[in-house]
Amino acid sequence: MPDLHNKPALSKHVWVVYGISIILLVALWYFQWIIGLIMTIVLAASFYYSIRTEQILLDEAEEYISTISHRVKKVGEEALLEMPFGIILFNDEFQIEWSNPYMNQFSEDRETLVGRSLHLLSEDLIPMIKENKEEVWVELAGYTFLTVIKKEEKLLYFMDRTDQEALKQRYHNEQTVLAIIFLDNYEEITQNMDDTAKSKLNSQVTTILNNWSSHYGLYLKRTSQERFLAVGTKKILQQLEKVKFDILDEVREMEGVENNPVTLSVGIGVGNMTLPELGEVAQSSLDLALGRGGDQVAIKDEQGKVRFYGGKTNPMEKRTRVRARVISHALKELVKASDNVMIMGHKSPDMDSIGAAIGVMNIAKTNGVPGYIVFDENDMETSVNRMMETIRSDEGLWDNFIDLEEAEERITQRSLLVIVDTHKPSMVGFESLLNKTEYKIVIDHHRRAEEFIDNPTLVYMEPYASSTAELVTELLEYQPKGTKLKMLEATALLAGIIVDTKSFTLRTGSRTFDAASYLRAQGADTVLVQRFLKEDLELYIERSQIIERSEIIHGHIAIAKAPEGISYSPVLIAQTADTLLTMTGISASFVISERFDGKIGISARSLGDVNVQVVMEKMNGGGHLTNAATQIDDTTIEEAAADLIEIIDEYEEGRASE
Repeated sequence: MPDLHNKPALSKHVWVVYGISIILLVALWYFQWIIGLIMTIVLAASFYYSIRTEQILLDEAEEYISTISHRVKKVGEEALLEMPFGIILFNDEFQIEWSNPYMNQFSEDRETLVGRSLHLLSEDLIPMIKENKEEVWVELAGYTFLTVIKKEEKLLYFMDRTDQEALKQRYHNEQTVLAIIFLDNYEEITQNMDDTAKSKLNSQVTTILNNWSSHYGLYLKRTSQERFLAVGTKKILQQLEKVKFDILDEVREMEGVENNPVTLSVGIGVGNMTLPELGEVAQSSLDLALGRGGDQVAIKDEQGKVRFYGGKTNPMEKRTRVRARVISHALKELVKASDNVMIMGHKSPDMDSIGAAIGVMNIAKTNGVPGYIVFDENDMETSVNRMMETIRSDEGLWDNFIDLEEAEERITQRSLLVIVDTHKPSMVGFESLLNKTEYKIVIDHHRRAEEFIDNPTLVYMEPYASSTAELVTELLEYQPKGTKLKMLEATALLAGIIVDTKSFTLRTGSRTFDAASYLRAQGADTVLVQRFLKEDLELYIERSQIIERSEIIHGHIAIAKAPEGISYSPVLIAQTADTLLTMTGISASFVISERFDGKIGISARSLGDVNVQVVMEKMNGGGHLTNAATQIDDTTIEEAAADLIEIIDEYEEGRASE
């Protein structure tokens, strides 16, 4: 078959041949006109044949091209109409001017979309076109489409990606999830049980957890008396999150242990990681849940983001002092191996922070190692002024207080840095010191937050404790006997306990009184503590003015907004929240005010019925179930109050649905 893609034409060499032939023909006519005539006739016939053949080929080429054009046009029309994806043309008013038949299945009458608004297909389309987006995902009648936007041509392509999304969702849902389940207080509950009671308890717990795992399709294996390993998928995890891990409540309300309920802590690792990495993340999550007091679930993904569920109960006080004795011994060894001990609390230290720091300084002194408390006199709450004035009068004690400049001169790589009453790097008094030494110890009584000091050598965090001063007092009891606490040192520790327990009324266990008794035996002066705690009349009036502006929501939650334009100290707003809690019918209180650093501060208190820690964590704060706070940048009191009320509404709705 001839090549008809291009129009045929006589080749150049043919024209050359005809040219030469004409020249020769002229010569023949000159010498032999008869032969010239004959050759002229022959040449004319040949030329006619060539021209005729060329014309035939031209006609065939035109016919071929016409046929191909018709077929291409027909195929194009059929493809446009029959393609398995949608095409839409729209006008300036975002109304559909034309659509291929594929899109008609998404019209109400299944006939045509012409004349209707793009809004009918998806509420996202018009805003995305206006924002000059090139692609957008839309859902139509159960199908998932990748929509390509050609704004200049006013053209939309709808590519069906339903199967792709289903596969993606399946991959997402079937990602492996590892969970480590720990019985928080198993050892304390079973230590006085006989074998029969212990066996019954084990059987009850195992049955409840087996039924729970079977219901949701988890693989569960008991790895020790107090620990289980569960393996599941992301889809199962989503189901568990929907019911807010009600297994916590089921185990806590187990029959036969009403007076001393069993509680669970669960650490979960989830994300696109290897199994060993998932295991490490799950253990890290469990440590976080236990550090926050237990009876809760901590879920951590590959980005390090953490979600919490539970935490409805106050941490149960430990009944044995084994951990305190072990930590005290480890602390003694670390102190002895160090050049010196640097102690610092949180910014704007309170009596608990200062008292605990003095206690640790005494531990260093007992072991023959210099101890220094890093302190900023310009960053001090008014509530500790009287205590610090008394400390200044005791030269032997005051000499151990140093500023940041002196601390940086004294600290070495072999120094021991002890952080008390906080575990957040952003909250410590001098964050720059954290990188000056390899050895760091954290002693704190707050529930563990996501933010934590990097690579601590030793961590002693017990959320059950009333105060850090209580923890340090117990550590002191197991230090070498010899150097007795000074009266002022013991009084500072006792003041820390009294302040954090609101004079032994909140978060107070038997060990709190044991610690107070030990300090009293060491010479702590309760009258001096009361002098430390005295407040000015002006502060009392300011607190009353804030209380006067309180409002009650949900019938039992008080919210007080301080006047705008006036800055208050965190201690004052905390005292105001405490005072509100003493009012009849109030189970939780929140006080909002401007701070001296320009932020908006919220102090939250509760009698235990409302978990203020959960509320404050949603506002980037934290604390305890009954005592929490937060500080917010770039907002106003009214905006902070509106956000707080919205979070409380969600919290109350969640409780009502449980």
